[in-house]
Amino acid sequence: MPTDQQLAQGASNRDHRNMQQPAQEQDQQPGREQDMEPRPQYIDPGYKASEKLKGKVALISGGDSGIGRAVAVHFAAEGANVGIIYYDDAEEEDAYKTLDILSDYGVYGEVFQGDISDVDFCSQVVQQVMDKFGRLDIVVNNAAQQFEQSSLEDIAPAQLEQTFKVNVFGMFYLTQAALPHLKEGSRIINTASITAYKGNPVLLDYSATKGAIVAFTRSLSQQLSEQGITVNAVAPGPIWTPLIPASFSAEKVEKFGHDTPMGRPGQPSEVAPAYVFLASNDGSYISGQVIHPNGGTSING
Repeated sequence: MPTDQQLAQGASNRDHRNMQQPAQEQDQQPGREQDMEPRPQYIDPGYKASEKLKGKVALISGGDSGIGRAVAVHFAAEGANVGIIYYDDAEEEDAYKTLDILSDYGVYGEVFQGDISDVDFCSQVVQQVMDKFGRLDIVVNNAAQQFEQSSLEDIAPAQLEQTFKVNVFGMFYLTQAALPHLKEGSRIINTASITAYKGNPVLLDYSATKGAIVAFTRSLSQQLSEQGITVNAVAPGPIWTPLIPASFSAEKVEKFGHDTPMGRPGQPSEVAPAYVFLASNDGSYISGQVIHPNGGTSING
């Protein structure tokens, strides 16, 4: 269970939902959660777990912070053992903080550092999961990068390739590596985005990758239906995660999420329960679908 300090932090973060986040930015991607103010809320202290994932093993890319951390913590609260993938040394502190939180729930957690856009790493990390946990039931493809550019002409080939390598190729590679180990009842959950449906004028390449993820989700769900493996996605709207101050100017960060019908950005704790639903038996008759925690914006899909 979470410590008193973590519950206090969660309650504090919940109070920040209706508060304006101060202007801030970070100088690298992926961003660092420990440098954010206020810190994102990873689980609501009022969340009631009911062992929905007891005994399951989940692997989450980008599980060190933001939505990935929230998903990892919710899965642990529901009884799952969790492996989280983080990218580089800059994320190490966030990754081990997440690992500490998982241990408070009495489950087994493990962190793995590496680049999911490297097909060899994806094969290696899945094998490490099998060696350490003995099974794999849930794959959450969550890691992503985005780079703001005001013009299509400003998107250099290197940026375009990097965005697709991390956001799309990494998803393919990690799922390919995991698939031989998944059995009937396993779950694959992909993180898409509202940008796949609405677009974003300064995130063209990122939005394109998220559209690809929706198509990947729908297609793979059909391919795996006879194996009893469901494939779904979650398409968050503006969520307060390290990706935001790492992507945008301080002025934009200050106004982030205020154009939603709810008038605020969401917290990762408000997104993660959708992953629990799709990962558990509650979502057993759902595949090829997308859930939209986006602050009230109506979109098709």
